[in-house]
Amino acid sequence: MTAGDYSERIPNNVDLREDRRLQRALESWQPNFLDWWQFMGPTLPTRDVYLRTAINVGREGWAHFGHVAMRDYRWGIFLADRKPDRRIGFGQHKGEPAWQKVPGEYRAELQRLIVIQGDTEPASVEQQRNLGATAPSLYDLRNLFQVNVEEGRHLWAMVYLLHAYFGRQGREEADELLRRNSGSEESPRILGAFNEETPDWLSFFMFTYFTDRDGKYQLGTLKESAFDPLSRTCEFMLKEEAHHMFVGTTGIDRIVERTAQLMVENDTDDVGPYGAIPLRTIQKYLNFHYSVSLDLFGSETSTNVANYFTAGLKGRWSEERRSDDHRLTNDSIMVDTVTDEGQIGYTEVAALVGLNTDLRREYIGDCQIGLQRWNRILAEAGLPQRLQLPHIAFNRRVGTFAGIESTPDGQLLSTEEWQRRMGEWLPTDVDKTHVRSLMRPVHERGKIAAWIAPPRQGINGKPFDYDFVHLA
Repeated sequence: MTAGDYSERIPNNVDLREDRRLQRALESWQPNFLDWWQFMGPTLPTRDVYLRTAINVGREGWAHFGHVAMRDYRWGIFLADRKPDRRIGFGQHKGEPAWQKVPGEYRAELQRLIVIQGDTEPASVEQQRNLGATAPSLYDLRNLFQVNVEEGRHLWAMVYLLHAYFGRQGREEADELLRRNSGSEESPRILGAFNEETPDWLSFFMFTYFTDRDGKYQLGTLKESAFDPLSRTCEFMLKEEAHHMFVGTTGIDRIVERTAQLMVENDTDDVGPYGAIPLRTIQKYLNFHYSVSLDLFGSETSTNVANYFTAGLKGRWSEERRSDDHRLTNDSIMVDTVTDEGQIGYTEVAALVGLNTDLRREYIGDCQIGLQRWNRILAEAGLPQRLQLPHIAFNRRVGTFAGIESTPDGQLLSTEEWQRRMGEWLPTDVDKTHVRSLMRPVHERGKIAAWIAPPRQGINGKPFDYDFVHLA
């Protein structure tokens, strides 16, 4: 077990002081990161925020709570404890000792995987930077900032790997992670979902439920990697990612709860005039964020992902619970397709090239759990309406379904009919304007906006009316 050094300028548990060259390189990157945080991070001025800071990766606890100024947050480098006898669990190297250094033949592929993952971390901070000005409560404001600082720490984790294991090219890629910006025309983020706007809190909760859940599954596949430092980094990141999804899950819980209350009290589906978000608008936002997040898993078939698996770079979700041979050389899988007759169907392909489909299906099953929660809230309110996930072909721009248009029920449409009817299923300018009209800040202790229900409990045992954020 590696003891953590939390007194250093860069808190870490990777013996950074033993590699002075690496330490100097990261300390020279640090001012650029802080400049990025100042100009691209949260815009709402604060004195301090009640934040969780990583202090330990062991079972005894890895988080410390306290009020800290966000610029002084202890961004650090934390890897799960090393398992000395860890073996590669899949692919052609299955059973061999996990790699502590980057094999030369896989250098470019590993670097690319780390860069793509690293690029998503600052992107979400940039997307959410203006949300603090319209927070519905100090509790929610605190949760936003917790997500932001942890995304910043996840960036640090990826930058550490680039600096420590990929030489000059790695250092250059680390610099590029701060030069790209979400939504920039000249230098956008790598993945499309991370160039979308997050202009309101309904979007934020949908993002942290659906898009951060994609992050969970991507981190889960990288946690299986034969490259042990990457595996250990992602294992620790998953601990923090769980909070981001908690924010999304419970945020939507509370929006649905408040909407249901007003629907019952006023005996109407149209709760917009009563200062809430109509259920049909919630469904439209859900449709958008879910479909965009499905695209993040890539095409239904991929030779690149097959090669990653075979090489041991990227495994499957919960690889250890799979009952096959973990090599998949003779296995097959049914993947989604559009048939020659133009119908949505399935086709059989080699399991190795269908790994994106395998991961996406794990994700879809997980997303259904949130739907069950939200629909239970509606049922308990005595309402017949239910939220639902749209068909996998709906509003897709990557993979098999990119060339067709579909209703949320999976009925194929012509391009003309899609253009005419898409406002039935995706947020319109009118929907967005209404949602944004509700986004008025509530920065008073114990108070909350009228469009969302209060949480059932605070953070770390603190009550809802705790002073989670001190504004400047």
